[in-house]
Amino acid sequence: MIAVIMAGGKGTRLSTISKSVPKPMVSIGGMPILERQINNLKDFGIKDIIIVVGFLGNVIKDYFKDGIDFGVNISYITEANPLGSGGSLYYLKERINDDFLLIFGDIVFSIDFNRFINFHKENKAKISLFAHPNSHPYDSDLLSVNSNNQVIRLDSKTNTRNYYYKNLVNAGLYVISSDVLTTITDLRKRDLEKDIILPLIDRKEVYAYQSSEYVRDAGTPDRYYSINQDILNGIVEKRNLKNKQKCIFLDRDGTINLYKGFVTEANQFELIPNVEEAIKLINNSEYLAIVITNQPVIARGETSFEELNNIHNKMETLLGEKGAYLNAIYFCPHHPDKGFPGEVRELKIICDCRKPKIGLLLKAQKRFNIDFSKSYFIGDSDIDVKTGNNAGCHSIKINTDSSLELISNIKAILNK
Repeated sequence: MIAVIMAGGKGTRLSTISKSVPKPMVSIGGMPILERQINNLKDFGIKDIIIVVGFLGNVIKDYFKDGIDFGVNISYITEANPLGSGGSLYYLKERINDDFLLIFGDIVFSIDFNRFINFHKENKAKISLFAHPNSHPYDSDLLSVNSNNQVIRLDSKTNTRNYYYKNLVNAGLYVISSDVLTTITDLRKRDLEKDIILPLIDRKEVYAYQSSEYVRDAGTPDRYYSINQDILNGIVEKRNLKNKQKCIFLDRDGTINLYKGFVTEANQFELIPNVEEAIKLINNSEYLAIVITNQPVIARGETSFEELNNIHNKMETLLGEKGAYLNAIYFCPHHPDKGFPGEVRELKIICDCRKPKIGLLLKAQKRFNIDFSKSYFIGDSDIDVKTGNNAGCHSIKINTDSSLELISNIKAILNK
């Protein structure tokens, strides 16, 4: 597979750090961003690379040349005039006849490309977007997806959001079918999202690959210094899903939100004060933050899947407003006991996902390559403790509605 790297930006927001090199050549953790990208691609056997250059493109060409010294094969496309985020794809029409990777050159990442590419092929997508939660969804373009990970909407950050939303951000990494290139019939300035991706969303041909791996743009000084620290702490590489992951599994009711009985409507959901500080500690570590929750209110007919989704969107919205995020949410909708008015008969079963059984944890383990023996389950009940023990995790019981105790326990875990 060929990788195309867009490396023509000026990087004006990083001018306080470096004015003499293009943004992809800014050194971070002792190595140019672009070299880090190439090394990650090479690790997964992707050695044919096309770099689109513009501003100070000679710096990139002089450094990498044909790529042989870096173990790859590099060719170049030079933009005489800026063509936006999608215009230069026109030049690829004669060079590419299969799926290819598209990467923006100011992104620091470490990802398992095999998983990403396999997802694209399995879904027969025209474009697959690498998607993840971040700490500032309120000022990010967000993706809305269905249960099959098909993108149904791109929610622009310029929209007035008077609704709750899932924290799912387009990260700037793509697998694209060469068929998409046939739609680019002339050379002109194009916006990748507006002119290329949005029409394909309308045709139901765009999918979101949701991952916990490290992907951050280094476009501002604050992000640049933060990424430097993450590299020094080993977090960037450890988050790659080729490596076994550590996770802190969290119960929901009484651990993240105030427990006032079963939550059946979004307006009943209220975060425990300062709980975001606990989750931010996880976000800034090598651990994942994943919620595991029993929600029998669905089987009992007291709420719907749609309203539960709205409840969870509210949780993600409120956490995101405070700079925290969850890597995933897993819930069990079943309940074994019958006799409730309005109950949903097909959900009144004995299942393998209702805590203290570990079906939900096994789903998370498969998706995120989690090592249970190095992971923790934190909740406010004996069932939570038993669930963690059943999976082979370390288990911790906290007092209901206590963020101080949650924060204290997470700090203890991270300091081990």
